[in-house]
Amino acid sequence: MRRIVIFASGAGSNTEKIILHFKNSTFAKIFAVFSNKANAGVLEIARKNGIKSIVFDREEFENGGVTRQIEEIKPDLIVLAGFLWKFPADIIALYPDKIINIHPALLPKYGGKGMYGKYVHEAVLHNKEKETGITVHYVNEHYDEGEYIFQKVVNIEQCTSPEEIAQKVHELEHEHFPKIIEKLLQ
Repeated sequence: MRRIVIFASGAGSNTEKIILHFKNSTFAKIFAVFSNKANAGVLEIARKNGIKSIVFDREEFENGGVTRQIEEIKPDLIVLAGFLWKFPADIIALYPDKIINIHPALLPKYGGKGMYGKYVHEAVLHNKEKETGITVHYVNEHYDEGEYIFQKVVNIEQCTSPEEIAQKVHELEHEHFPKIIEKLLQ
């Protein structure tokens, strides 16, 4: 059984799709959801699905406390699904090419520190882009600079707000992210 851990900071819509995708799998299982926010919606999703959730603070993240908890699980893949902190070098070193992230744009455009969620969609709209999409990539020591695994494009010429763009991007994320995770684990 392949072991997956998820890191998330928000509502958890991608995490929920991943959990549902693997719910009856004999191949892979979500072993834990880690969050840096005690009130994150993703924790309720984990609880409802009987998945262990772990809340941590900045100190535990940077001093090795979270690393020790990850090592107890021995995951085959660490998935960042709306997790906003830069990942520590010690975890990246322990799990080379086993930590992935999803970004709500076609990298290298609209990536880097501070470029997440609505900020990405606002920038895409402001720059009058005709298309945007998603990028699944490996995590390295720099924001959004790891090797790309998958990109998918969506036309946004008819979109007039960041919210409309976000809706189209979420549809892509929900459709493709669980499948990419499964493919990486095979």
